Amino acid sequence: MFILAEMTDVVKVPPWMFHLKLNEAIEQELNKKLANKVVYELGLCIALFDITKLEDSHIFPGDGSSHTKVHFRYVVFRPFVDEIVVGKIKSCSREGVYVSLGFFDDILLSSDSLQHPSRFDETEQLWVWEYFTEDGGSHDLFMDAGEEIRFRVVDETFVDTTPSGPEQQVIEEPINAKEAKKIPYLLTGSISESGLGLLSWWNS
Repeated sequence: MFILAEMTDVVKVPPWMFHLKLNEAIEQELNKKLANKVVYELGLCIALFDITKLEDSHIFPGDGSSHTKVHFRYVVFRPFVDEIVVGKIKSCSREGVYVSLGFFDDILLSSDSLQHPSRFDETEQLWVWEYFTEDGGSHDLFMDAGEEIRFRVVDETFVDTTPSGPEQQVIEEPINAKEAKKIPYLLTGSISESGLGLLSWWNS
């Protein structure tokens, strides 16, 4: 679920941090820049693990800050495809079930990847697994918000959310606010197999 990523960056340390040791100042600046941020094609950055190499620092004319090329390792959240993960149901919609891990919310279990047969209850606004028993009966198993759920990661999607230049913006058509919001890192999961789904289904 978590990986150690080797990274390189030029870190700017402002003059008011010169009273700190260089390692401490760089650690603070790296975490301020990367912690809880998604790096394209890498994953969600969690925290600095260690600094492996510091190159020479430079101060440029007209800029009192020091600039240091840093080699470091960062703890990154990026589960591999087919990994089994446990989270909590955040909400449901016709599109599917949205799951949260507490520190990461962009997980979707699409409607076609739920246990079969499942239906969306418009009144309760949640998904229901119609579980058929051996005696021919059936039970409705509701996927309530807040319930713990076990799922398999089946895909990941990265979107480059870097702002585009003004020359690329189209002003003829208004931008829908929902469409304008891009998710930089989306995990897609599935519970369409035995043992997956709400933990309470398999514990009882």
